[in-house]
Amino acid sequence: MQVKFVDLGRQYSELREDILTSFDSISKSGWFVLGPNLEEFEEHFAALCHVKHAIGVANGSDALLLSLLALGIGPGDEVITAPNSFVASAGSIARTGARVVFSDVGDDMNLDPKKLADAITDRTKAIMPVHLTGRVAQMEEIGNIARQNHLKIIEDAAQAVGASRNGRMAGEFGIAAGFSLHPLKNLFVHGDGGVITTSDGSLADSLRVYRNHGLKNRDETAFWGINSRLDEIQAAIAVHKLKVLEQWNRRHREIACCYTEELKDIVTTFEDDPGEVCVYHRYMIRTSQRNELQKHLEERGVETKVNYPIPLHLQEAARDLGYGVGSFPVCEQLAETILSLPVHSHLTDDEVNYVIQSIKSFPFD
Repeated sequence: MQVKFVDLGRQYSELREDILTSFDSISKSGWFVLGPNLEEFEEHFAALCHVKHAIGVANGSDALLLSLLALGIGPGDEVITAPNSFVASAGSIARTGARVVFSDVGDDMNLDPKKLADAITDRTKAIMPVHLTGRVAQMEEIGNIARQNHLKIIEDAAQAVGASRNGRMAGEFGIAAGFSLHPLKNLFVHGDGGVITTSDGSLADSLRVYRNHGLKNRDETAFWGINSRLDEIQAAIAVHKLKVLEQWNRRHREIACCYTEELKDIVTTFEDDPGEVCVYHRYMIRTSQRNELQKHLEERGVETKVNYPIPLHLQEAARDLGYGVGSFPVCEQLAETILSLPVHSHLTDDEVNYVIQSIKSFPFD
């Protein structure tokens, strides 16, 4: 059996007719940018996240960058984030001219609130927690630290659309949050896309101008913005997928529960905390024999990934930040032991069972 890590073709087939109908309608209308489909998507996405505003942008990286810029963060400032994320988290901070400051994570792979205080200086302006794997970080504790130190929170919720913690959705904890609609995310479009959420009306107004070159109208520019708009076709696709997102996320959780139940005695698995709803954008196991297990699964036709093998603080791009091996031991230990298993909404029960049996057939020490 061949088990793909993702299967976008299967997911497309479920909504093919609806997507093609929207594509044809928008193409005939000639209205491709900043139109009614984007407005509809933004309205529904804001409702999903329990916030007042959603602003569609070109990608998840811009969602973070624009949030930082609109909050006035730039040269001389510092922003704290996790070192075990995709490069967009730190990259968005660096692009503003602010300094990237890392803080280690806990066993949940998200920022460890107990270690945040050591990273805060008089230049710190914001914290960017990353809801890795679709699991919301410990936002109550992080929020308390932010309030005590008068810091903004910008959530990197790229992997966490539909996730929640103690009744609050990813995207409603900070003053702003950035989501990705990349094809590898739980909610995705046919290319790149992103969304910013906020309940701050003034910030939302600024973000809508920022994403459209800084234009007040066709002929007047309020400030230098960028071109980062979620186009009409992508917005229409996202509207269709929002209708089945809860179903897709539920399937992710069903698969995760099967993995945990069957594998918890032979590898380290992750489970939801009380009050937590993880959407399992990724399902990761941990084992000291990660590389050998990955090769074994590949030989059996099971595609897996390592997210992410090189922590951000050890990347060449981060060299000038002054970190090195040993700076963040939990993050570094995770990078050596984690393995992401296939977990997508159209994975069959037979395929899930095959992955489980393939792991059980590995000769663990």
